[in-house]
Amino acid sequence: MLLTLTVMHEPAADLGYLLGKNPARCQSFPLSFGQAHVFFPEVSPSRCTAALLLDIDPVGLVRNRRGPSGEGHSLQQYVNDRPYVASSFLSVAISQVFGSALGGRSRERPQLAETALPYEARLAVLPCRGGESFLRRLFEPLGYNVATQRHPLDEQFPEWGDSPYYTVTLSGRCRLHDLLSHLYVLMPVLDNDKHYWVGDAEVEKLLRHGEGWLNAHPERENITRRYLKHQGQLAKTALARIEQDEGESDNEESTQVEEVIEERVRLNDIRLDAVQTALLQSGAKRVLDLGCGEGKLLRALLRDAQFTEIVGVDVSPRALEIARLRLDRLPLDVQARCRLLHGSLMYRDGRLSGFDAAAVVEVIEHLDPPRLSAFERVLFEFARPRAVVLTTPNVEYNVRFETLPAGSFRHKDHRFEWSRSQFQAWTNGVAQRFGYAVRFAPVGPEDEVVGSPTQMAIFMRIEAIRTRK
Repeated sequence: MLLTLTVMHEPAADLGYLLGKNPARCQSFPLSFGQAHVFFPEVSPSRCTAALLLDIDPVGLVRNRRGPSGEGHSLQQYVNDRPYVASSFLSVAISQVFGSALGGRSRERPQLAETALPYEARLAVLPCRGGESFLRRLFEPLGYNVATQRHPLDEQFPEWGDSPYYTVTLSGRCRLHDLLSHLYVLMPVLDNDKHYWVGDAEVEKLLRHGEGWLNAHPERENITRRYLKHQGQLAKTALARIEQDEGESDNEESTQVEEVIEERVRLNDIRLDAVQTALLQSGAKRVLDLGCGEGKLLRALLRDAQFTEIVGVDVSPRALEIARLRLDRLPLDVQARCRLLHGSLMYRDGRLSGFDAAAVVEVIEHLDPPRLSAFERVLFEFARPRAVVLTTPNVEYNVRFETLPAGSFRHKDHRFEWSRSQFQAWTNGVAQRFGYAVRFAPVGPEDEVVGSPTQMAIFMRIEAIRTRK
């Protein structure tokens, strides 16, 4: 059972600090079901690979077992696939051997542990009881490029067909503890089995290692049920906890505070009008509102017949429920032009492809900076609308808000607020990387010294500009 982790970063040997293992040494760790070995087959200035090799003793496991013979067929036979394929055994090995990395901790490189780096994870043999499409539905929404090689049941008897086993390579830019958390949860899900008793403690593990990504994953119900071995009550409890955590978000209260700060200039109304005008000028008919919240922009767009299809997307079920209640007050023919989707801007989502334009209004500042690169790829590489209208606060203008303490952000959930030069540097970089042209427009009353309270960027895909000409 073999997992390799490769980082393309200089100095690449920092992977040893992140994993808490010395690249110059081979190390072995005793586990209750065998031995785990860690070694580094490749170390260069720009590329480093760490290998986790798990050697299981299936005979010893069966002989020493005190409970029922072979829960879920994992241990029923001396000869089975358990020593060779990635499964819950490997998840346990990750938690015990790479525990600090799985928890996002690095004593020597704490900042690097929170930095997204280009990683590649290769699982030599991964069972996928659900087929390749299910495998891709699990990992691609998390932003990974997925390469697979399916293995036959027996190369000497091709008529027997293919096996459920794959060699899988995942590549993408992420934090190491995110990658390990995804593997920890999803390997048993793909195997659709666990080698140990599943009880309440497994719900806590799922919630802990799924924090920040499971709640918005399109397959979260499947993941939850498989991870908990289809124990209905445990799955029901876990899903209820996930929804409760989402519902306890403080975004609504914080948004009210932000609106009070900006009330003097009615900035939200001005902002929505500016975004709607930009979308109209783009010629868009099918529009996404990413981070739609309670649906204020959705209702504004529905007033204009140019927009024939409008889709609102948000990570908060509570916000979507409020948006739905407000949309239900509109005439039925107007409602028919609008759909609401539960989803996250951190994960690739095929439902977002094929639209003319996307609005991203006061959203990016709520994202942790290391996650901006994932957002960029989701929107500009995968969804790839013809036009994108994006707004964010101008931190320079904050000195003009009398009720805002010096040095404070407008919203307690903001991870950052950018100056005009910072915003333009980021947007120009995005445009260059993904083939867009971008222009900027002030939103709200413009001050000679600090500019406007909101800054807006309007992206147009370069090939779309050429087509229009």
